[in-house]
Amino acid sequence: MPRWRRTHTCGELRESHIGQTVVLNGWVNTYRDHNIFVFVDLRDRYGMTQLVFEPERGLELFRQAQELRSEWVIAVRGTVARRLPGKENPDLATGTVELKVEDMQVLNRCPTPPFEVVEITEEAKERKREKVREKGKELEGREEQLANEELRLQYRYLDLRRPSLQRILGLRHRLNKVIRDYLDARGFLEIETPLLGRSTPEGARDYLVPSRLFPGSWYALPQSPQLYKQLLMVAGYDKYFQIARCLRDEDLRADRQPEFTQLDLEMSFVDREDIFHVIEGLTAEIFQKCLGVTIPLPLPRLSYPDAMLRYGTDKPDLRYGLEIVDLCGVVPQTEFRVFHEAVASGGKVRGLNARGAAEAFSRKGLDELTEHAKRFGAKGLVWIKVEGDKLTSPIEKFLPPPAQQALRQALGASPGDLLLIVADQEEIVCQALGNLRTRLASLLNLVDPNKPDFKIAWIVDFPQFLWDDEEKRWVANHHPFTAPLEEDWEKLERDPAGVRAQAYDLVINGYECGGGSIRIHNPELQARVFAVLGMTPEQARQRFGFLLDALRYGAPPHGGIALGLDRWVMILAGTTNIRDVIAFPKNQKARDLMTGAPAPVDPKQLKELGL
Repeated sequence: MPRWRRTHTCGELRESHIGQTVVLNGWVNTYRDHNIFVFVDLRDRYGMTQLVFEPERGLELFRQAQELRSEWVIAVRGTVARRLPGKENPDLATGTVELKVEDMQVLNRCPTPPFEVVEITEEAKERKREKVREKGKELEGREEQLANEELRLQYRYLDLRRPSLQRILGLRHRLNKVIRDYLDARGFLEIETPLLGRSTPEGARDYLVPSRLFPGSWYALPQSPQLYKQLLMVAGYDKYFQIARCLRDEDLRADRQPEFTQLDLEMSFVDREDIFHVIEGLTAEIFQKCLGVTIPLPLPRLSYPDAMLRYGTDKPDLRYGLEIVDLCGVVPQTEFRVFHEAVASGGKVRGLNARGAAEAFSRKGLDELTEHAKRFGAKGLVWIKVEGDKLTSPIEKFLPPPAQQALRQALGASPGDLLLIVADQEEIVCQALGNLRTRLASLLNLVDPNKPDFKIAWIVDFPQFLWDDEEKRWVANHHPFTAPLEEDWEKLERDPAGVRAQAYDLVINGYECGGGSIRIHNPELQARVFAVLGMTPEQARQRFGFLLDALRYGAPPHGGIALGLDRWVMILAGTTNIRDVIAFPKNQKARDLMTGAPAPVDPKQLKELGL
């Protein structure tokens, strides 16, 4: 064995190793020179071990130890010893032992890093806060702060050394393994599909790749393997899955990246219940094996109209109440003109009850809630405080006693509650109250981040089509290959707005974490759906001719789903930033700050591509 090959990892040593001679390799996490001793915390992805350098072990070795700095890579040989009484570190698995170093080799030096990689555990942070509280308020606020994210993305290879990110990527690995094991045991085949395909507009913008061999023609990178997996069903592979890389050129946010990973799954000769059965079992398996959390089955289901009414969104966070209530029936008893005008114009009047929150918001706080609602299109926000038998509000004079009683009853109001109401077109009411509900949950601390809670549900019965005001046509709510409910086929041409899709979303804690549908396998039905979307037969053939041909050759009934694995890892890891769960993410402008991509290319390359 080479002299400096490690015999143990930095997270492996325990009291059972005391007296053994071992070799460790790793990075210098921290160093402390006490003149008569040098202490070094040596780190690898498995953990951390304290090293002790003593002058009696050799002055040259001690001198070398005094030169060590953060992030140097070293190899050490020494004897495992018990730490002195009272010097144990309860935050480390190796905290009862240390390594008395007898020999060392510096494998690589490191300039001063642009930021500290050092990271302490949540338990250690709490102990640190407790010590701060004991010593007085003058020390408060001395918390470990991460460096600016842009800087950390630029030096991502350093940022990835942080133990928290290494734990998250380890969690991601376990998630993928659970998925593969679960589906393999149920007869699914993992099949890869092409990355270079044909652009088929009807979704987000494609990333395009020019063809050198066919100047003027372009490949498209896949937004999903949707068409290929349907073709696999036609080909007879009745249980397919793939952990697929997907790319979409769309605006970014905290839970979205231009390139992402999804579990893509498709099955033949199934209906919606078959898909639900497989995915619910997989969901329970993931939470049990990755977190040790038991998920009760079957998962609850909410219809799209019900979700929009009660929560203002089709991806509701069910960890807290704050349900929205329709108040149109109360409006006739009020004298408030805004309410009456909203109903008369076909809009809605809806509200929610923030129970016990009347005293939590000053007038300034209520004004801030109003501005928050306005950001989502609302013209204003009506607030009412329930103070004993009295309702206090800027509009209280427009609420005669019968209206006050009706409002109390509709919203289940009690003394101390805060009632919030929006009147507008239904879409605006949903957006304003849905986002206000989320804001209130944060301000009122309705979700405890230290007590993981997972509320998972299916959303079903989505509308098949949405009207696009700009293009003046119907567009597919999900994608044009989603099958409408059979009882709604007769509405396709005469009432597209009333057609419901055989589509379904899986929602976890307010995030859409999966979506799928039963597909159209009948060429005639597919042609009718294309026609509703405004496609002529010629346009449909130009865009999807290969799929239409395949459907004619014995396509079985089939359906599937895609789970967004980046969001799954984000939820399992307890973070709200999707960049935390991807090894090399882009920033919010879709740039790779580490490599500088996108970047100009040599003009010679463009000439070869005919550009």
